[in-house]
Amino acid sequence: MTDSWVNYAERLGADLHLELSGPGGRRAALIRALREAVRGGRLAPGTRLPPYRSLAADLGVARNTVADAYAELVAEGWLTARQGSGTLVAERAEPLRGAIGTPAKQPPRARGPRHDLRQGTPDASAFPRAAWLASYRRALQQAPNEVFGPGDPAGRVELREALAEYLARARGVRTEPDRIVVCSGFAHGLRLLFGGIGAAVLRGPLAVEAYGLSFHRELLAAAGVRTVPLPIDEHGARVSELGRERAVLLTPAHQFPTGGPLHAERRAAVIDWARARGGVVLEDDYDGEFRYDRKPVGALQSLDPERVILIGSVSKSLSPAVRLGWMVLPERYVGDVLAAKGEREAWASVPDQLSLADFISSGAYDRHVRRMRQRYRSRRDRLVAALATHAPHVEVTGVAAGLHAVLRLPPGTEPSTVKAAAWQGIALDGLAGFRHPETDMTAHDGLVVGYATPSEHAYGAALEALCGALPPE
Repeated sequence: MTDSWVNYAERLGADLHLELSGPGGRRAALIRALREAVRGGRLAPGTRLPPYRSLAADLGVARNTVADAYAELVAEGWLTARQGSGTLVAERAEPLRGAIGTPAKQPPRARGPRHDLRQGTPDASAFPRAAWLASYRRALQQAPNEVFGPGDPAGRVELREALAEYLARARGVRTEPDRIVVCSGFAHGLRLLFGGIGAAVLRGPLAVEAYGLSFHRELLAAAGVRTVPLPIDEHGARVSELGRERAVLLTPAHQFPTGGPLHAERRAAVIDWARARGGVVLEDDYDGEFRYDRKPVGALQSLDPERVILIGSVSKSLSPAVRLGWMVLPERYVGDVLAAKGEREAWASVPDQLSLADFISSGAYDRHVRRMRQRYRSRRDRLVAALATHAPHVEVTGVAAGLHAVLRLPPGTEPSTVKAAAWQGIALDGLAGFRHPETDMTAHDGLVVGYATPSEHAYGAALEALCGALPPE
């Protein structure tokens, strides 16, 4: 009995969507779909493709259509065909551009890591192409003509309404659509607030957690904002040490990168500080949907919508390639943020805004988040199990939520471990790279391991390589 295309996809661990659409008929459409699956990494080198008859039956096309498509892709260099071995994805990364059988000369290309365990990005192969395309089509078909004119700097009302409903339901956020300003991501939000774009809405000094993204600190420094590190412990940032700063930037749902939510008493304390000081809390809600061992921790913004600016995006939940985010603002800041943004929308694609609005309203976004939550929980469990078996002396922390874990290392071993990982083709981050240069906290050696980035078929090999790079007990 021949396997169906669905069974092949399940064994590959990838979500394969072959849409036979576009010009040129079914054969041309199948060639495009298979070529894109290889190019995008959903069909890895060496993958055996299903027999002609099986794929033809599953797609509802003639057997000769599949045979011709395979033959064309073999000729182009995307596939290989051997007697008795079937049709496989070729090992080369690029198609042949010269005559058949004669490799064309290619300019040298920098080779990337074999295993990418850096934090910060979701599994690109899991992007919901079919569902997003359906939302995009519906959005364009229903869009009024004004959509294709100058955009509103606040963002399309359809998206702001969808976000207000979703954030209230999923994150406990209290807001209205007119308090939401669409942006292109968290960094864009910071630039709007602190003068990287237009006039500054907020001014420093700004308290930040002692561990965080250096990119954000560099962005703030470029805008002339001094950052003051707040020590962190197992309960999150020690907000009792806040002083005369005008604002504080926190990751209360899941401290980045060490993990763990801000303790309830500290959540209340930072709101009290903001009220007494006349200050504001910036809440980076970067991965609030991905909590695995209990219900998600609600947004800090719900405690006082007039003292907290919540900034979120789809970079972790959907894709960093979809340059869309949002700022949930206290009423007094809305006008200033819009003034900083300008008279027209210059950053976030309006058709993409409408597509995201439909994606959320149709329930596709919730379904995607649920599916990815299950996938990332499984990857988290595999990481913990692999370390328990092969490196039980390494402590794993920060794994109750998010897309990464922190591996605590013996003192003095972080630099050599990062080098050993690089020698084995593993890209990952040492914990020291996230430490504020002015903090007086005792430094801990560790690795920040992202378990979301590798595709499903590559994850097992990445874990094996990681365990081989860790220092012995």
